[in-house]
Amino acid sequence: MEHATPIWPLVLYCAAVIVLVGGMTAVSYVLGQRHTSNATIQPFESGIVTVGYARFHLPVKFYLVAMFFIIFDLETVFIFAWAVAFRDVGWVGYIDMLVFVGVLVAALVYLWRLGALDWGPRRERPRALYRR
Repeated sequence: MEHATPIWPLVLYCAAVIVLVGGMTAVSYVLGQRHTSNATIQPFESGIVTVGYARFHLPVKFYLVAMFFIIFDLETVFIFAWAVAFRDVGWVGYIDMLVFVGVLVAALVYLWRLGALDWGPRRERPRALYRR
């Protein structure tokens, strides 16, 4: 147990966080305004008078953009981690990253060819000129 890390800094940090959050909540309760209008009680608009219907359906394209963002954001994290450790991983890491990016590019090309990225109206492809 000679090299055991002391636990008191973690306990002190947790206590400080609890005191800070509790203090902020108490100050907000004491100094905060209180409204009792009908619009304040509504759960979604938080005091703003509701206009229209709040439960509308978002198009699938919205979720597609969100998924692309998450995928390429994670790709960026992996590439950044590889770039930080570039000297340690050497050529093996470089080849691994090339394979990783290659798989992602292949998936992107597949989705592109499948038409998953076509968001506008479908365009007619020009017909090939036939020779008589």
